[in-house]
Amino acid sequence: MIVTTNMFGDILSDEASVLSGSLGMMPSGSIGSKGINFYEPIHGSAPDIAGKGLANPLATLLTVGMMLEYSFNLQHEARRLEQAVNAVLDAGLRTGDIMQPGCRQVSTRQMGAAVRERLA
Repeated sequence: MIVTTNMFGDILSDEASVLSGSLGMMPSGSIGSKGINFYEPIHGSAPDIAGKGLANPLATLLTVGMMLEYSFNLQHEARRLEQAVNAVLDAGLRTGDIMQPGCRQVSTRQMGAAVRERLA
């Protein structure tokens, strides 16, 4: 966790994405002191790849997990979502931004469906 102003947080979160290998893996939340919180994956909307099935949905899903935990006090549900994401990655599914040898590349929709199946 890094506590900073928005501008520096934005810079640091972009730089920290190298730790996970992709902006598509980085959830983000701005937790307000007065109970008002704002969540967004750090990758933004990626309009250059919109509708092409190339975007990694995992940061968005993990951001929802943060919202479940920190805004709605639903820790169990947040852990289930995180476990589903980890299970998909452990099974070797990858979007193009995190593709590795020995893994299977999938589309945005396929990655989301795989996480959903593990939540069922």
